[in-house]
Amino acid sequence: MKTFESKFCLALAAVTLVLTSGCENVKPWQRGTMSDETMRADRNPLGKAQAEHIWFSREEANGGAGVGGGGCGCN
Repeated sequence: MKTFESKFCLALAAVTLVLTSGCENVKPWQRGTMSDETMRADRNPLGKAQAEHIWFSREEANGGAGVGGGGCGCN
């Protein structure tokens, strides 16, 4: 009986997760709002500098914020 209850709870959680996901298509007339200055992550230079300092302090890495790829050096 316990396995049925656990499977039911797992299925209920999966259905809830799927139904409450926040995916939505952006309409062409809404793209102006999405490209507003307040939506930019780098709009605050001091905040960006602080975030890069924290990243450098934790990861012992500097620069390369605009470059994709992993840290293996293979790209």
